Amino acid sequence: MNVETMQRAHYELRFQSLYHEGRAYAFPCDAAGHVDMDTLSDRALNNYLYARALVGRELLLPAVQRSGA
Repeated sequence: MNVETMQRAHYELRFQSLYHEGRAYAFPCDAAGHVDMDTLSDRALNNYLYARALVGRELLLPAVQRSGA
């Protein structure tokens, strides 16, 4: 695991639902909120692109948070 991967593992980009408290999409990112899409699985990549497309309609703007892992 390189330094960038280790740093990214401590943060997540979280897209919170506008309508359902407690529902969200979360993706590993760096401290600036950059998600390395090349490292996501196909399912995670589809979810990430879906979440980005629904900002303002179904989801809040994403927030960078410390990961629980």
